[in-house]
Amino acid sequence: MEMHNIIGDVRALDGALVVAPARGDDTPELAWGDAFFYFAPDGRMPEHTQPYGTIITKNYPDDSSSGLDTPGRFRVNIHVGGERVAQLVDTTAQPSDADVFVRHPLYGDAGWISVVNPAERTAAAVLALLGDAHHAARARAARRKR
Repeated sequence: MEMHNIIGDVRALDGALVVAPARGDDTPELAWGDAFFYFAPDGRMPEHTQPYGTIITKNYPDDSSSGLDTPGRFRVNIHVGGERVAQLVDTTAQPSDADVFVRHPLYGDAGWISVVNPAERTAAAVLALLGDAHHAARARAARRKR
């Protein structure tokens, strides 16, 4: 599964906003090439809301355990909630293992999972979980609006 396929599927969700920082925009260079997924039906990045999913393409200063500085590697991160983390992750896997769900190296305790280079074992689940995370973000936005 390629990054652009995942981004395209998320963009197709009603009210989805994909923020893809790139050279020349107002984002920090560190984020260039990554993607951040929000529920934002107005098309504007929410100011006080975290994304429900991300794709990162490189190691960050405090997060290098996935080995993303190797060309062709990327990691999908999805907020699934604390209860679902335990159901989804392979506790014997390392953060750098490909095509297997692990606790997010930094935010696993906050209900996030990760998968490096989703493929045969995880691709369908990645798309389904991103859909679930999008719907949960929509529900949170509706509650805030009330």
